[in-house]
Amino acid sequence: MMIPAEPGAARTESSPVPLWRLLQAVAACLHAVRGGQSGTAALEQVPAPLRPGVQALMYRVWRALARAENLRRQLASRGPPPHADALLCVVLALGWRAEDAPYEAFTLVNQAVEAAKRQSTTKAQAGFINGCLRRFLRERDALVARSEQDAVAVWNHPAWWIERLRKDHPAHWQDILRADLQHAPMTLRVNTRRISRADYLGQLAALGIEASTVGESGLCLRQPLPVQRVPGFDAGLVSVQDAAGQMAAPLLLGDGILGRNPRVLDACAAPGGKTAHLLEHADCQVVALDIDPARCVRIDQTLARLGLQAQVRSADAAQAQDWWDGELFDAILLDAPCTASGIVRRHPDVPWLRRASDVEQLVQVQARLLRSLWPLLRPGGRMVYCTCSVFRAEGDIQIQTFVEHNTDAALLPSPGHLRPQLAANGTAVPDNEGSDHDGFFYALLEKRAP
Repeated sequence: MMIPAEPGAARTESSPVPLWRLLQAVAACLHAVRGGQSGTAALEQVPAPLRPGVQALMYRVWRALARAENLRRQLASRGPPPHADALLCVVLALGWRAEDAPYEAFTLVNQAVEAAKRQSTTKAQAGFINGCLRRFLRERDALVARSEQDAVAVWNHPAWWIERLRKDHPAHWQDILRADLQHAPMTLRVNTRRISRADYLGQLAALGIEASTVGESGLCLRQPLPVQRVPGFDAGLVSVQDAAGQMAAPLLLGDGILGRNPRVLDACAAPGGKTAHLLEHADCQVVALDIDPARCVRIDQTLARLGLQAQVRSADAAQAQDWWDGELFDAILLDAPCTASGIVRRHPDVPWLRRASDVEQLVQVQARLLRSLWPLLRPGGRMVYCTCSVFRAEGDIQIQTFVEHNTDAALLPSPGHLRPQLAANGTAVPDNEGSDHDGFFYALLEKRAP
């Protein structure tokens, strides 16, 4: 049976790799994430020939992990050792709903037992895993019905996350959670320095690739493709970027009020998608900062592929004395570190990496960056503050607090909170209504003259 790949992931034909090896690798990824490693980093450690299949299965597991953990607790209140528990939960997540399981139930069970027997960390628990899974097959309907009483299992998010969404978005919290459980679309941004969107859309049509327009320079593919097969990607004609992320550059630079060739700071710039979009959108001088030198290399690679240039520096944006040359900026883009609660569709491991305490810690980081960067903006200049978060503490509450404490800061018409798959709550910036985007927050600030 073919496993549907995530948007942008490589698709593979039937492979001689046995299923038990894939299950071992998926369980190892789950174990790594439970230990605090990101899903992306865990997948990078999987051997390349296995990675596409492991990624497809792993994303399924993330989207049913809470359900699997509930079922495992029903099957065995005292869990097995961590590696065996990870393997057991992987199989329960893949097979809990028979109608859309990627493999037949008995195949999953047999291959899970084989996976356990062939690994030293799980060999001793092979019989336990076999017994739990065969009981699950016998009692599946009753076990699943009981799991429906657990909100965490139903919504596949931690309890604290669900409660925060209920408070922040009382009329839409269920819509957000439903969106989080879906596959994200594959959205491209056309490099209009190199080709018009209309011409690129024509190239796709000639190749039989269906796409619809979104935003000012975006296209949403009807069917995702491996990035290597996206026409013109290597030549720098397009980039992969969600429609919500594509709103930053037009919001900051779109009306031309900043004059010709403005000096722009892109703080927290890696991996460079928004840096590149600024340069594609208008003639400007961009300083791109990121605290991680390795991630700065990715910015350079992004710009090189697109034929663009910026001053890329590795530095802590909040420590201006270490990198700033004293010349004020006309515009600042602050894509601040956040919980990533708006991009769960694209990174379904995020809810299982975050803790409730992370929100306040990140709010403090965001506030520090705002305080540190605001003095670097000239009077009459503009700042866009954005996060890929749906939590109000990281969005409108953060900005309301900042404006209250900075009398020279004026909040201009802004999109505000964008819910995943839903339209913007503001009218100042046209959103991709009828299409698709991640959850985001945008605020456009102008610095008043003294």
